[in-house]
Amino acid sequence: MANWLVYSIGFLAQILFSSRMIVQWIISEKNKKVLTPRLFWQLSLLASFLLFVYGWLRDDFAIMLGQAITYFIYIRNIQLQGEWQKLPKAFRIFLWLFPLMVITYGYNNNAYDLNDFFFNENIPLWLLLLGSIAQIIFTFRFIYQWVYSEKKKTSSLPFGFWLLSVIGASLILAYAIFRKDPVLFAGHSLGLIVYLRNLFILKNETS
Repeated sequence: MANWLVYSIGFLAQILFSSRMIVQWIISEKNKKVLTPRLFWQLSLLASFLLFVYGWLRDDFAIMLGQAITYFIYIRNIQLQGEWQKLPKAFRIFLWLFPLMVITYGYNNNAYDLNDFFFNENIPLWLLLLGSIAQIIFTFRFIYQWVYSEKKKTSSLPFGFWLLSVIGASLILAYAIFRKDPVLFAGHSLGLIVYLRNLFILKNETS
């Protein structure tokens, strides 16, 4: 696939990720407290869908690792907000199976080799470890959010979520610089600003 098309998919995903944060930021600023609108999770799921494809097309294990986990957490949050059942059943089944379908199709058709992910000459081992650790931390924020929301029985974004977002985004920015990946750099530069602002809003809520 042409590089411009691959990057277009990646940039579209990051635009959607940035859009969800801007929507969440604006609504939170208006209400003077951190809120999680329905559109946040809908945009998250769509963006994750596209970024998973982008990582697959670039043979980038770190990107695929992060998206494969958060993808299903986005679905769970949509369920907690009571919106999941409103989608057509066939579409819901497709969304559940999509990551597995991509991996199975690629493997069975020799579209990629696992060595391309773990021994990619364009990604030295130390950089792969940096990217993977960054994605794990960035992904863990949603695992933390998921557990927190399950306990509260409502979808919300607590302080720990934003703190992990700042740490994870900072590490991913470093990875993006070394990897020379404009998609990751553009997306997480804006995201870092929003994450820091939400920490300040939460701090003002409790003070």
